[in-house]
Amino acid sequence: MEFTPSMQKKLMSTAEAVERFVPDGAMVSLGGFTVNRNPMLITREIIRAGRRDLHLAVHSHGQALDLLIGAGCVSKVELAYGGVARFAPTGIRFRAAASRGDILVEDYSNFHMSLRFLAGSLGLPFIPSRSGLGTDVLEKWGFGPEVRGQGKIPEKKMVVDQNPFAEEEDPVVLLPALEPDVTLLHAQCVGTGGTVRIKGLTFLDVEQARASDAVIVTCEEIVPEDYLRQDPDQNTLPSFLVDAVIPAPVGAHPTACHQYYDYDPTHLKLYRDYASSDDGFQRYLEEWVLPFQTQEEYLAKVGAPDLERIKANRVLGYAPGLDRR
Repeated sequence: MEFTPSMQKKLMSTAEAVERFVPDGAMVSLGGFTVNRNPMLITREIIRAGRRDLHLAVHSHGQALDLLIGAGCVSKVELAYGGVARFAPTGIRFRAAASRGDILVEDYSNFHMSLRFLAGSLGLPFIPSRSGLGTDVLEKWGFGPEVRGQGKIPEKKMVVDQNPFAEEEDPVVLLPALEPDVTLLHAQCVGTGGTVRIKGLTFLDVEQARASDAVIVTCEEIVPEDYLRQDPDQNTLPSFLVDAVIPAPVGAHPTACHQYYDYDPTHLKLYRDYASSDDGFQRYLEEWVLPFQTQEEYLAKVGAPDLERIKANRVLGYAPGLDRR
């Protein structure tokens, strides 16, 4: 398969991508949603690289968020929700770290976080909304004055001001834009020219990518660019927005990737059991994260029978008959 010169420069290993684009203290945005398309391969590499003091910005996220927090990579989180669906309605290590004060957490509504990424993608310093008026989301701030204004933390969580176009009292909420240092995404395929195609729900992935200084994409497969050009309306990101591409079959496991595989309920239950204690979580890292230098090694650990069980019907997009209990 022949790659364009620009695409050749973007193809790299997970270790190279983390070394170049995810330094200690970076503001990192995670694509996907709860148990869907979490960038798990690159998440495990960040943990193996020993990154610290990361500032996560997500709307509703799951396994990757919980894993990074549990591994001690994260010091600050801005989010609307963190959990792994029915397996952990609130992320287990997220809850533990927040309860102990190991991380700083500032929460917004899902709509607020969506608007903040949208503002960043449009190059706006802030964006107005009426959402949240009369709620504690406006009143309860998670970041104190000691960190306000540092790095990419806004001086204020939000500001309530008067609509300048209204003659009568009309308060609006002004939300600060999000502009992460790097966004991590998992996609179904990337073309040989660097075009990214995400099938199914894109959640906030597009806005997060456009708002970020750098974008790392792991993907199920590389396909000819001509194939993607046959249906250009189905493509998600142009090549010039992407800084690194990493071929990663089953790279979102144990979360789902539409049309390729479902989420893995067996593994998510296993994680829940391990993560319920500090010692258990450390055993999970030692068994499922730290030993693997390649995705092939990780998938061998998962095992062919489990991978076959979650394989998706390409028409339906999920695995019919999968025991999700």
